Amino acid sequence: MSQWIEACAATDIEREDVMRSDHDGQPFAIYHSPDGKFYSTDGLFTHEKVHLADGLVMDHIIECPKHNGRFDYRNGAAKGAPACVNLKTYAAKVESGKVMIEVG
Repeated sequence: MSQWIEACAATDIEREDVMRSDHDGQPFAIYHSPDGKFYSTDGLFTHEKVHLADGLVMDHIIECPKHNGRFDYRNGAAKGAPACVNLKTYAAKVESGKVMIEVG
């Protein structure tokens, strides 16, 4: 069963940036896109379990801080080696100034 959880305040993340949010021991990455929308993915890089919040955001791409693999955080698509497994994505929305993500 899915549920919406509070990840952070919308003002906590600058545009074109990422931050970490944990829920029940699971890390998530929360993104604020250049057009003001919010997105969420699994928090760990699929290759070696490095946290994506330490990576570099460029437009709609997150780059792993360890091996420079890239993903489109809007749909989780792997965009560059060594990333070959897509990231799981989660629906995100803003309610009362809080970024909410759908988990479950």
